[in-house]
Amino acid sequence: MRRRWAPGASERAVTVALPPDAAWDVVASGMTGSQWYLDAVPFRARGALDRWVGGAGHGGRPPGRARLAVGDRVGFWEVERADHRARRLELRAHVRAPGTVRLLARVDPLAGGDSTVVLRIGFAPHGPAGRAYLLADLPARELVVEWVALHLLTVLQRAVHARV
Repeated sequence: MRRRWAPGASERAVTVALPPDAAWDVVASGMTGSQWYLDAVPFRARGALDRWVGGAGHGGRPPGRARLAVGDRVGFWEVERADHRARRLELRAHVRAPGTVRLLARVDPLAGGDSTVVLRIGFAPHGPAGRAYLLADLPARELVVEWVALHLLTVLQRAVHARV
């Protein structure tokens, strides 16, 4: 797993033995049932915390179609961009925070037919409280992106085994 971080964003990249389109089908899936962007433990915990502080919490379920589309509300996420040709998905969190939380997921092709899946969680602070939160939240954000990447890798590996 490749790890990168900066004060405003934490990123993980995992390589999986799936063709890019098959990996994208997992990453951008809008099918009902379990989905990585809903069921990863850190996202469940964040949804519960948000409800506790008066926010909307975990919210909606997937729309029940092959892929997510702009405007879909899944969990506390809203799909802001779903570029299926470029295999790029951008979600915005609707949670109580002194700034804007976004999740980027993309699938990059590798030579030989495998894929790299990149996840980036970013925080754009609003005002002095947001700037303080940005620094205080960095260790937690690093842990969240790590756990979510590991969860997604597990889901992708299941897809690899299903293809065999």
